[in-house]
Amino acid sequence: MKIIETVEEMRHFIKQAKKEGKSIALVPTMGSLHEGHLTLMRQAKQACDIVVVSIFVNPTQFGPNEDFAKYPRDLTGDSQAAASAGVEVIFHPQAKEMYPAGYASFIEIEGITEKLCGLSRPGHFRGVATVVNKLLNIVQPDKAFFGQKDAQQVLVLQRMVADFNMNVSLEVVPIVREADGLAMSSRNAFLSAEERQAGLILSRSLKVAEELVAQGEYHIEKIRSEVIAKIQTEKLAECDYVEIFNYPALQEISVLQDKALLALAVRIGKTRLIDNTILEVK
Repeated sequence: MKIIETVEEMRHFIKQAKKEGKSIALVPTMGSLHEGHLTLMRQAKQACDIVVVSIFVNPTQFGPNEDFAKYPRDLTGDSQAAASAGVEVIFHPQAKEMYPAGYASFIEIEGITEKLCGLSRPGHFRGVATVVNKLLNIVQPDKAFFGQKDAQQVLVLQRMVADFNMNVSLEVVPIVREADGLAMSSRNAFLSAEERQAGLILSRSLKVAEELVAQGEYHIEKIRSEVIAKIQTEKLAECDYVEIFNYPALQEISVLQDKALLALAVRIGKTRLIDNTILEVK
């Protein structure tokens, strides 16, 4: 497995691979790889000849009071994990390689970024869209793989790809969970044993909503209030947001009619966790 650190070398590798008729998959990550990431890589390997994994903790998607400096970094461990999933190349640029002196261009996706994580983390999706756009331009993949856990991010990137007529297929992989239901996340590493147990309140509160819908409850505010009440039973949990919008447009609704995204962000101690589920009228 190769580790490439410059745009020039990455482009040279891709040019040669395409000359040989190889198909390319990209799995963008910020490292600290877990089973959720490896699931993306395995699916990418099934779909394409060569899998490129980017490992880049992107500074432009972190706010001033967020955990950029503390975000876990372990290139050695990540390399071993990626190799076990059949990855051929890790693209591991430094910040100055991606944002050289004089860098001044950013991508804004309007309409779906002013709510959920976009509301509580201003500028976050500007950074996400910009860095993913750059990675897609550098790697030129046939397919790029993302996890449904970051549901709003997926919708933002799908809009970007459509609006800019980008020649890539975005593949969305279902949320990968621990056996007890906790959605896999690099930020889980920040949780103490007690906090990790408390973090189960996210998936359990989603179950409350799914059960209500299964029983015929379609009123959005009723579902939302029951989810909030469930989260509030956990003393270590503090809600950032609990929202339900129609899916995939992310527009406000009062009654569930087709599909809706229930998304939540909850702070467990100092760690902010997100989770989501798609509610659907059967």
